[in-house]
Amino acid sequence: MSKEKAILALEDGTIFEGISIGASGQVNGEIVFNTSMTGYQEILTDPSYAKQIVTLTYPHIGNTGTNSEDTESDKIWCSGLVIRSLSQAESSWRNTETLSNYLIRNNIQGISDIDTRKLTRIIREKGAQSASIFTGNSVDSNNAVDLAKDFAGLAGLDLAKEVTTESSYDWKEGTWRGSNGESDFRVAVLDFGIKKNILRILVDQGYELKIFPAKTSCQEILDFKPNGVFLSNGPGDPEPCIYAIDTIKELIQISMPIFGICLGHQLLAIALGGKTSKMKFGHHGANHPVQDLKTSKVSVSSQNHGFTVEENSLPKNVEITHKSLFDGTIQGIQHSSKPFFSFQGHPEASPGPHDLAYLFSTFDKNMTKNA
Repeated sequence: MSKEKAILALEDGTIFEGISIGASGQVNGEIVFNTSMTGYQEILTDPSYAKQIVTLTYPHIGNTGTNSEDTESDKIWCSGLVIRSLSQAESSWRNTETLSNYLIRNNIQGISDIDTRKLTRIIREKGAQSASIFTGNSVDSNNAVDLAKDFAGLAGLDLAKEVTTESSYDWKEGTWRGSNGESDFRVAVLDFGIKKNILRILVDQGYELKIFPAKTSCQEILDFKPNGVFLSNGPGDPEPCIYAIDTIKELIQISMPIFGICLGHQLLAIALGGKTSKMKFGHHGANHPVQDLKTSKVSVSSQNHGFTVEENSLPKNVEITHKSLFDGTIQGIQHSSKPFFSFQGHPEASPGPHDLAYLFSTFDKNMTKNA
């Protein structure tokens, strides 16, 4: 049986011909590259990849298959997957389904057998651009380019409201490592597209969690009587999320301890008076060096974002705590006198290193001081 052909088309007219490894059909979105060597299932199910076609730069993908445990949400959120080579065999005792079947079952288009090094170089040189994946043995490249151009990009898109939970819920599952101790703290989590491993680590801290939809009001959060508020990761442009920014501003007014990650970091920065902008091709991977400006310590971090906080936009009472050693962009901020801080990368990893897991302890210290 012959394999179905597939085309990856970029809005600039570049065409890559390959083999379909996912569902039949067509899809468009913003194309990005991720440099992680492991964790493809966590990447696929990370809500922060909504409306994006993910290119994995590691050449050999699928060798551990898929399972029901290595997921960061209940579905695949990326629009499509691009890889160099699909493993022809799976080697993991936890494997329950091949990567290809996993994509097909979730109706996700994928393409393999293309030069991902060339594609990555194009993205680095020209910046993130719209793309499309077309599958089928009679695919028209002109139609594929037109479909790519139909996607207007992520700037101005509020995707948090599309990936958030529909109603509030409790979460009690921790990581396999077990609890770090007991705590009486209650933490309200604003879900802009949260990853499960963030919730697991918060549970490990001993917190009682309640997860709220992105459009939850400040009063609804306060009715839970939290000791702190966590602002989650998520996809899209932070600036259109006015509802979230307004809620955060109200929480700031009452000096509620706040910890933000990824999109939550950007939303906190805006609520404090800063601005954000679209990056050329963003940061996506698990090998990004970040420096703590106070201690000069360098940590390797997991990253996934296409927007950044503009340094010159921050007010004087907001301090920069971390910067990327790749491009000097802001990675962390904190208020000079109030218990608000945030980090652009992903200290919860999944996939990636745990060098910055200590930030969860910083949140605990802020709540302790405020109690």
